[in-house]
Amino acid sequence: MSAAALLFAAALAAPGTALADDAEPGPEQITNGDFAAGTAPWWWTANLSPAAPDGRLCAEVPAGTANAWDAIVGQNDIPIVAGESYELSYTASSTVPLTVQTRVQEADAPYTTVLATADPVGTGATRVTQAFTASVDQPAASVQLQIGGGERATTFCLDDVTLRGGAEPPVYVPDTGSPVRVNQVGYLPRGPKSGTLVTDADAPLAWTVKAGDGSTAATGRTVPKGEDPTSRQRVHTFDFGGLTTAGDGYTVEVDGEVSEPFSIRGDLYDGLRSDALAYFYHNRSGTPIEADLVGEEYARPAGHIGVAPNKGDTDVPCQPGVCDYRLDVSGGWYDAGDHGKYVVNGGISVAQLMSTYERTLTAPDAESAELGDGQLRVPERDNGVPDILDEARWEMDFLIKMQVPAGEPLAGMVHHKMHDAQWTGLPMKPHLDPEQRELHPPSTAATLNLAAAAAQCARLYAPFDKAFADHCLRAGETAWAAAKQHPDVLADPNDGTGGGAYSDNDVSDEFYWAAAELFTTTGKDAYLQAVLSSALHGDVDKVFPAGGGISWGATAGLGALTLATVPSGLTSGQLTEVRSVVTEGADRYAAQSREQAYGLPYAPSGGDYVWGSNSQVLNNMVVLATAHDLTGDAAYQDAVLRGADYLLGRNALNQSYVTGYGERDSHNQHHRFWAHQNDPALPNPAPGSIAGGPNLTAIASGDPVAAAKLSGCAPAMCYIDDIGSWSTNEITVNWNAPLAFIASYLDDAGEGGTAAPARTCRVAYSSHPWNSGSTVTVRVENTGSEPVSPWSLTWLLHGDQRLSHTWSAEFDQDGRTVSAKPLSWNRTLAPGKAVDFGFNLAVTGPAPDPGSFKLNGRACASG
Repeated sequence: MSAAALLFAAALAAPGTALADDAEPGPEQITNGDFAAGTAPWWWTANLSPAAPDGRLCAEVPAGTANAWDAIVGQNDIPIVAGESYELSYTASSTVPLTVQTRVQEADAPYTTVLATADPVGTGATRVTQAFTASVDQPAASVQLQIGGGERATTFCLDDVTLRGGAEPPVYVPDTGSPVRVNQVGYLPRGPKSGTLVTDADAPLAWTVKAGDGSTAATGRTVPKGEDPTSRQRVHTFDFGGLTTAGDGYTVEVDGEVSEPFSIRGDLYDGLRSDALAYFYHNRSGTPIEADLVGEEYARPAGHIGVAPNKGDTDVPCQPGVCDYRLDVSGGWYDAGDHGKYVVNGGISVAQLMSTYERTLTAPDAESAELGDGQLRVPERDNGVPDILDEARWEMDFLIKMQVPAGEPLAGMVHHKMHDAQWTGLPMKPHLDPEQRELHPPSTAATLNLAAAAAQCARLYAPFDKAFADHCLRAGETAWAAAKQHPDVLADPNDGTGGGAYSDNDVSDEFYWAAAELFTTTGKDAYLQAVLSSALHGDVDKVFPAGGGISWGATAGLGALTLATVPSGLTSGQLTEVRSVVTEGADRYAAQSREQAYGLPYAPSGGDYVWGSNSQVLNNMVVLATAHDLTGDAAYQDAVLRGADYLLGRNALNQSYVTGYGERDSHNQHHRFWAHQNDPALPNPAPGSIAGGPNLTAIASGDPVAAAKLSGCAPAMCYIDDIGSWSTNEITVNWNAPLAFIASYLDDAGEGGTAAPARTCRVAYSSHPWNSGSTVTVRVENTGSEPVSPWSLTWLLHGDQRLSHTWSAEFDQDGRTVSAKPLSWNRTLAPGKAVDFGFNLAVTGPAPDPGSFKLNGRACASG
């Protein structure tokens, strides 16, 4: 036996999952697993030419294969019985380390798997042992070792393959660490501070908060809560809200157990705001991702620009039989773990990014400075446009490109999605994707997503690029007209080859959202009547349902939030009505947060945590944050903060679901080029990427990792940080978008709680009405300690108001957005000094004074 073969023999002693001690192993299912009889009946893909001269099979694997399954060694016709437990073992080595995709599956489509694992193999002999319980009968299953997808050629060797029944059924027990659960990032000094303890104790227990130096910072007793139905854990809660001293390295100790460390600081969420928004640049299609913006680890070439092996996105055909034209649909964001680009996911995502910016214009305490030009990781910085709008434009351009051209059937409608004709495997960098890209049929849902997002685009970009704003409005109104003409063109739920289907059989919510955005931007009565006549208008149970909320398939809430916050032509009565819907929805989410042991504002009926449940938590937090902006009621902000606690570690799994945040963070999410678990040469997901979270349907979804490890899980426990678990651990643009909104809101909250952040400016706005207008005087005072030069004051006008005669400042008005900038003689606003200016307004109808002013992106006090 050769030296290499001796290494293989030694590796047989490596520990693995053992057969049951009291059970006889079943018969060997593999034929010629030691290759003593040569290579038969093993098979391999055409690009391999294995041989077994020394009692093991070795094959030269070529460089540059795209998918793991492009190079396979396998054996077919192996009977697998549902409910039986098996143990598969083999010894392997590779001259270039690789990750073997180990599969037991159907030999033909649909290739249902009963075992799917990613197993690293190095240059020395590696013994791989995997136990599994078959979920279905497979009378002629295929055992496959998928070894393709590498950029470098390698020699792969295999020996001692065995598959037997009678194995000890594998039982997955998640490592949840300490039973003391806290927000692993930390707490705002004046915000709520609470945690959860997993314990069987019936009586209250003493708890102690220890500061970073080991001193006692606070003490108290837990409150027993019984069994939490979402996790089936017996729990207590504890509250240390009285602790406001800023510091790092705090821990909570209860009954001999110690929590993960955390901070108490006012700037906790500054980094998360930036990272959550950088996620979108990382996932841009059609442009190189530059190291000077994201670091060498995350830099990569442009994907899908038509450079081989890419087919490219600049000249994309339709699926056969869908259309006879081709479109340039380059740009945009890759949706999720794949390289697809979907309008219904992109629409809500870009809308929420734009809303993150728009909130800085409407909410009294919101500030745009950290979202402004030169602040974020985008290549367009220093162009005079807020960086967040530069990022959103990358997606808006793509969405408009997806519109059916004039003169074609269904002109003005929007293609539902575009992606690869066939699925690709993990890992896969975008520039290496060899598949043909295809346009899929238009849908009413996609068309209305464009109508809504483009209308919002038109009002937000007008101050920076009037031509682009007009382009957006034309696209949006064209899309609305097309959707009205074709109101029930639905996406095919079976169109799921190469990308997700994203089907939606009810588009009444998209009609409501689009009408709300178009009315807010244009003031046209036709759109107002579409809003008021919708069955959704004013119905909190339909707009903000107790068991769910906003999602890509339920967008009415986006329209309600816009109507409630952005100045428009609504009457005061209509505005009051829509704001009451927002606060009623927020009231139910706040109640859920207060009542649940883990504090999250999400309580689906029967504990039915949905796919992407963390995004449902976040979107409910968006409603709560908006209610707080509208009312100033601290109860809403407290619920937002408890939701952040849940996402960042105060949960049943003691897991921070945001990469790079917390001691126990998710970092193996399902993604094709952030795939370190499958290829150590690739990075983990970038900081600020949120995992989908617990999903009660994971087992039934076909997710092989969930099927193997999460069977029988309690709702809040149906999650695993494994790259193969696409139903619980995917990352997507429409999950990171509400994270970016909430991170921005929390960063604005600063010291949190009911204490208003310190302001460095004050604005007095005085209007003096006359017959058809008013004269307005404005005083801006610098209450800070540093001079402001040059200065720019921005606000939104309510109702139908137009500036006319102005004095002592330079003014711009785009729609309802007004900005005042200095003249040469009042350019500098010194500390303790003020500048006065004014203008006349032509007013049609009721027009209350503005409620929010921003000086160079910073919120000002009023009075």
